[in-house]
Order: sequence, then C-alpha cells, then structure tokens
Amino acid sequence: MPYETITYEISSQILTITLNRPDRLNAFTTAMMNELIDAFDRADKDDEVRAVIVTGAGRAFCAGADLAAGAGTFDRAARPDRPQIPLGRDGEPDLADDAARDGGGRVTLRIFSCLKPVIAAINGPAVGIGATMLLPMDVRLASEDARIGFVFVRRGIIPEACSSWFLPRIVGISQALEWTFSGRVFPASEALAGRLVSAVHPPAELLPAARRLARQFIDETAPVSVALARQMMWRMLGADHPMEAHKIDSRGIFTRGRSADVKEGVTAFLEKRPARFTDTVSEDMPAYFPWWSERPYG
Repeated sequence: MPYETITYEISSQILTITLNRPDRLNAFTTAMMNELIDAFDRADKDDEVRAVIVTGAGRAFCAGADLAAGAGTFDRAARPDRPQIPLGRDGEPDLADDAARDGGGRVTLRIFSCLKPVIAAINGPAVGIGATMLLPMDVRLASEDARIGFVFVRRGIIPEACSSWFLPRIVGISQALEWTFSGRVFPASEALAGRLVSAVHPPAELLPAARRLARQFIDETAPVSVALARQMMWRMLGADHPMEAHKIDSRGIFTRGRSADVKEGVTAFLEKRPARFTDTVSEDMPAYFPWWSERPYG
C-alpha cells in the first residue's frame, strides 16, 4: 500500500520507519495506524529486513492523537471516519465487536508480534499514543530534546495501547503509576533514570546510535534465532511458571540443534571466522512456532 503518514526505507538490512506528519508533530491518525500495521507486516515477510528503527520526522516523535476533531476526538459515535460500533441486544454499543477496538492497541499488538528487533529513536516529544507505542519496542533511545508524557488523565481518557500491560513490566508498577497518575510530561533524563529509555544522545547522534545498535543485532547473528528469542522473551513476561519457558526452550534447543545454522555457528566459532547463517525467517521457523494461540478480541 502507498504510505501517506510514514516513510519506509531499507538500508544495509535496517528498516527505518519514520512517522511523517511533521506539520502536525506526527500526530496519530487512523491512516497512520493502518500504515504502521502494514509496515510491520511487510518487515516480517522481508528477509532483507533484519532490524527496525522507528523515529519521527521534524522536531517531534509523535504528539499523540490528532486532536483536529476537537471535543469529539475520542467519541467514536461522533467520528464518521471511524467504524461505527453495532448495537447489542440491550440496545447499547457492543464493545466486544471488533469495531470497538482501540487503534493504538492494534499497533502495539502488531509490534509485540514482530519477528525482527525494534528500536525506538525518540527524536522529540512523545506523548499519549506517541509514548505508549514505544512500549513494545525492544530498546528505546532518546534525544536530549525528547520529552515523554502519559498524559491520558489530563485529557479525561485512560491509558491505552495495552500500556497497562507493557509499562509496569518495563519500569515497575510504582514508576508506571506515578507517570500515569500525574499525566505530566517529563524530560529524557527522567525517562533514563526511570529505565524507560536505555540511553540519551545529542540530537545529531541519535539515529547513528540506533543504527550502531541495530548492527549489533544483525552482524554475526542467526535471523531465526533472533526471531525466536524476541518472542520467547516478550511472551514469557505473562507466563505463570518457569516451566512454561522450559517447555519452549526445550523445543527450541531440539529443533535448532539440528539446523544448518547451528552447524555453521559452531564451525565458524571453531574456525575463528564470521558465521554465514542461511536459515530465513520467511522459510525456516520451526514447526512448533507459534507455540501460542492468538487471543481474540471480544
């Protein structure tokens, strides 16, 4: 699909997705939601893409939801540009219907299921959905110009985009509640202290730092192993016992242990040379993958 609100650029196996509405501080729209989902779909299918960087055009990362609709911004019934929710048997909107789903959550769930490492390069203000879309990304780097805010209670709305699941797991429950209860916008230095971001860089050094990190995820690593490791780590956050991890570890060790990649990885190590892995995410994921059933909305 042609993109109007983002750009999609691949260079040296690194895909850079840029939120591209700089005149609106890259404010989030339904079109941007659809384009981001499509971009991650493309990335997963393309073996040329080994890592993804997400950043913003201009001086902002993402200013949150586009508020051009004014007071009706979050009122689905007042938005003809949004799917209308059918009525249930009680005459009230059927909130279990797919049309009731939060758009930000659709994006974060798609990023969560991505098979490639995802790096956020937060170049400027990131508030509302601009902050919550960062959470399922694997590593977050920030510019000194970045400011972040989970501002929902100051708009009379609630945290969205599955952030009540992601944020406490990343920064801990107390820090998550402090930021969401106040709704204040805080600087990159506070995001670093709170472990929301892993590094803060001068503006001109942000994207080069993100690309250097992406290269670490690409060079001398097996794409299938990276894809499996990403899903193992994220999905085990919700497991109720380490036995669940042991089950998946055992399946992975068995199937990957017989792969061409493992033979190459061990041989390259013994021969003191870089490994040349040939298994691809598009063709060589093991038969046990995925080991979960997708959760339906409803």
